[in-house]
Amino acid sequence: LRARPRRRPAMASASKSGKPGGELEDLRARLRSLAGSAKAGAAEAKRETFRKVVSHMTVSIDVSALFTEMIMAGAGDDAVLKKMLYLYLGTYAAQKPDLALLTVNALQKDCAEPDPTIRGLALRSLGSLRVPNLVEYLVGPLQTGLGDESSYVRKTAAMGVLKLYHLDAEACVDAGFVQRLQEMVTADRDAAVVANCLSTLVEIEGGVENLLTKALVYSLLNRIKEFSEYSQCLVLDFVSAYRPESADETFAFMNLLEDRMSHTNSAVVLATTKLFLKITLGLEQVHQQVYERVKVPLLTAASTASPEVVFAVLSHLRLLVQRAPLLFALDYKQFYLRYSDPSYVKRIKLDMLAEVADANNVYEIVTELSEYAGDIDVPIARASLRAIGTIALRTEDMGGISERLLGFLEADAPHLVNETLVVSKDLLRRFPERAFDVLEAAAQIAPTGVSEPAARAALVWMLGEFGHVIPAAPYTLEPILDEFTDEPSPEVRLELLGAATKLFLKRPPECQAMLGRVLAAGCEDAHMDVHDRALMYYRLLQHSPQAAEGVIAAPKAAVLEFASGMSEGSKEAIFAEFNSLSVIYQKPAAAFLTMAAPADGDDGGVPAGGGAA
Repeated sequence: LRARPRRRPAMASASKSGKPGGELEDLRARLRSLAGSAKAGAAEAKRETFRKVVSHMTVSIDVSALFTEMIMAGAGDDAVLKKMLYLYLGTYAAQKPDLALLTVNALQKDCAEPDPTIRGLALRSLGSLRVPNLVEYLVGPLQTGLGDESSYVRKTAAMGVLKLYHLDAEACVDAGFVQRLQEMVTADRDAAVVANCLSTLVEIEGGVENLLTKALVYSLLNRIKEFSEYSQCLVLDFVSAYRPESADETFAFMNLLEDRMSHTNSAVVLATTKLFLKITLGLEQVHQQVYERVKVPLLTAASTASPEVVFAVLSHLRLLVQRAPLLFALDYKQFYLRYSDPSYVKRIKLDMLAEVADANNVYEIVTELSEYAGDIDVPIARASLRAIGTIALRTEDMGGISERLLGFLEADAPHLVNETLVVSKDLLRRFPERAFDVLEAAAQIAPTGVSEPAARAALVWMLGEFGHVIPAAPYTLEPILDEFTDEPSPEVRLELLGAATKLFLKRPPECQAMLGRVLAAGCEDAHMDVHDRALMYYRLLQHSPQAAEGVIAAPKAAVLEFASGMSEGSKEAIFAEFNSLSVIYQKPAAAFLTMAAPADGDDGGVPAGGGAA
């Protein structure tokens, strides 16, 4: 007999929330049965049911249909239950403003509970509803909370003022909250409350300029040890905008905060460093001494912390090294790569090794960088060669360095050969009088064996620019020119046009036929830049070879300084934003921050992504 197939059980009909309707109804029934229940075990049953609702909510299942039942079942003084209830309310209140009205009375009642934990949680949740038409219900509890005997409630109320300000700035100011916070920031006995008041005031005022007073600065600094690590960073950043009235006041600040430089938290060390650098800008000698003072704590943090912290500290050290490289020249070994360093830390260390190189340590650094060029991590190997090239461009006595660099042209690894050709091009532009050594090594490379466009373009440039030095230059270039139409890179085709024309102007008999072919191919090229360049060269040569030589192959002076990727103005702007993301991104804040578009009735003064949570 053939077995009869088993029938699948009928699936429960799903509700609009994406959760089977039967389970949602079960939760509703359970919440209703537990509301007001005083039976043994009811408290634990409520917690378990609330956990199920919150777990559904965290996986994006809509359980807003249980809004009324959750409020009814959440009555009581169980702090754990209240936390879950307030999380639920804060999630759905903004989406369902009509339902949020149902929570106001319950939250206002909880704001008067004897337990300060419940009072604080209720006040935080009331501010987190973020429903504009509930503003009037928030003002009273905030005024009461700012005067509460519990520091937890007061610091929660201080942040609640900021939430109110984002909902209705005019109502916040009219209620006198700004003035009240200004009084509390100096008078409150709890450091956590002071920190929250300060944070709220800074955001409401849109900066620190209107808040900086000598009395407030002294009050904050005298209590600096009472603050948490996060709050210390906030206070130090605030005080860094203050300008001492005299050198004695500057020294008093530095003596008071000296022990912050030995703090175990690198964020506090960086915030203190920023303060020292800012307040000594008017004292040049003291400012230079600050670099020496902050060097040891920052180097310690860069060698003992986690890789993420190390990267942040090294980014700030790089900024200091760029401003005072001589102070860090003796500590170059601190920037040697470790096997366990992640690649992003290795890259920034390579940049810093290039920055601190001077006459006394250059050969040790180049030797170390040469070892890194053999790294199996190709980007790190390339970065090592670029660092050697950067050092060679800055060093007048580049004989030994260039020999090390050119030795990589004989390497078996194609990426080393390609990168060395690119770096060698810049060396020739900086030191054209030493062209023979570079060209002698480069001439041994078969152009067809160079795989990367930038490297092929560099080799072609050398053959054209120094064709009078390389006897076999036309014959080395000719196979590449024969494949002009098959060359995929416009950059290489442009260099081929320039090199063929320069060689013709220097050695006409050998290059006339070759030039004719490449100009004909260039004039028919689909790429606009290549087409226009070929046409320009053709018309110049047709008009006058002598005039063409003056334009295309004129003698060039050595390039004494290569343009960096960042202007001096940008560097100063980044230094002014020390201890911020600007240093990590190497861009001023204006380059990566945008302002949020103002909503209807909003003043548009809140940065994108800003606002209190």
